[in-house]
Amino acid sequence: MNLTESLLLALREHGARQIFGIPGDFALPYFRVIEESQILPLFTLSHEPAVGFAADAAARMLGGVGVAAVTYGAGALNMINPVAAAYAEKSPLVVLSGGPGRNEGKSGLLLHHQAKTLDSQFQIFKEISCDQVRLDDAARAPADIARVLGNCRRHSRPVYIELPRDMVGVPCQPVRAEQPSVVDAEALAACVEEIRQRLARARRPVLMVGVEVRRYGLEARVAELARRLGMPVVTSFMGRGLLADADVPLLGTYMGAAGLPEVTETVENSDGLFLLGVIVCDTNFGVSASKIDLRKTIQALDGQVTMGYHSYPRIPLAALVEGLLESVPVGSRSEPLAGPPFPRGMIADQEKLSPSDIAAAINDLMAEHGKLPIASDVGDCLFTAMDVEHTALVAPGYYATMGFGVPAGLGLQAATGQRPLILVGDGAFQMTGWELGNCRRYGWDPIVLLFNNASWEMLRVFQPQSSFNDLGHWGFAEMASGLGGDGIRVATRGELKAALDRAVATRGRFQLIELTIPRGVISDTLTRFVAGIKQLSAAK
Repeated sequence: MNLTESLLLALREHGARQIFGIPGDFALPYFRVIEESQILPLFTLSHEPAVGFAADAAARMLGGVGVAAVTYGAGALNMINPVAAAYAEKSPLVVLSGGPGRNEGKSGLLLHHQAKTLDSQFQIFKEISCDQVRLDDAARAPADIARVLGNCRRHSRPVYIELPRDMVGVPCQPVRAEQPSVVDAEALAACVEEIRQRLARARRPVLMVGVEVRRYGLEARVAELARRLGMPVVTSFMGRGLLADADVPLLGTYMGAAGLPEVTETVENSDGLFLLGVIVCDTNFGVSASKIDLRKTIQALDGQVTMGYHSYPRIPLAALVEGLLESVPVGSRSEPLAGPPFPRGMIADQEKLSPSDIAAAINDLMAEHGKLPIASDVGDCLFTAMDVEHTALVAPGYYATMGFGVPAGLGLQAATGQRPLILVGDGAFQMTGWELGNCRRYGWDPIVLLFNNASWEMLRVFQPQSSFNDLGHWGFAEMASGLGGDGIRVATRGELKAALDRAVATRGRFQLIELTIPRGVISDTLTRFVAGIKQLSAAK
């Protein structure tokens, strides 16, 4: 067994199901091993940012690790933004980069793709990964790989592995996964008991679930915990899509002033808010008019539990959930709640489209044909997704990078085999939408809803006087056929209904529906969000 095979087998053992990548000269040797060994299937895309987004989305959906394989310098450094997004949003992404051989660079000449130094790339990735290794010692490699991949799963964040091109075929021993760390049973018991006491004293307890629940594969167990606790359950903005198919008292998604009033009131008036795997960031809590006192919440995040002014360190989320399940009896509390009212029943007439119409049309589609997982870009397409019934969702809710949606949808379908619905704006599509051209090779057939208002409308709502927000009208629908799919432009509710019916009935080719939306027409959720931000800014 050579070093690359040992690495690939270890990746598979740690939950990798495929590799997304783009080769280059420093990466050609290990790409050959990937292809010939068939340990993991390889999907090549067109631009490194898309590779990172696709691998990230695969990890988010399956709970294992995503793998993005690139070359040194021009390849890896082109993927910085997706890796930073994965770090911010706690996605377990493995960056696998080819690298110069151990003796390259000693000639006195600069090496192509080199930035400041041969080590610049390694140092840059230290800022956006939780562990790093250069595999330049075959004897040490198994332990190094085990440590790095273990940290990727343990912290649910990216790691960086650099493979010198002259090390690819060097004999190497198999990787033995690290043993899981032992949780202090007494500390766990004390933590569980304190949480139970705090929730029992609360008159208005609320459970909020966030991204770590899926990152650690805990949805089913958390659903069971939610049923036993019997308290209202909400998702964070970033956690939208969690517990979508679970029989739990799910009230909706908390978005502060941008959300539904009944959800906002329930969360902000709670005297026992339990944040389970919720990233404490501005997109989750920054639009809170009442400014939730997070010191009075119970927070389980990053392997520790914080209550008030003290913390229980080294309490993994999985151990905490299991500890709570052991202590909360079945059927101890039960308070069925009505779910949020989603728009439905779009009238298929000749009225011009609005984002609310689009949400209603999607809900109608899912009611008739079953749920579709959604990959959404950032912008009003993501706010529109908040009006879609609960279904699996991947989106850059915190880091808020444009360009995520299309490659994430491809990664989603590659990872799960499910046909996704992709929501993307015209600005984001201009960045990475061309990755749809790879669908034909791999048999992917997503349904793409492209919000086209010829504008960076999310920016315009905050600075309407700036003409640089004007994008002009591109003929996206006409471009679809050249990329191997079908495209249609729609401007009315009736046209949208017909286009969606055709799209869902057509398999084997991607379906792009270009939605012509009048400039200035935005979703109800974005309207509330903007109003909330402006109100909070004025108050300062």
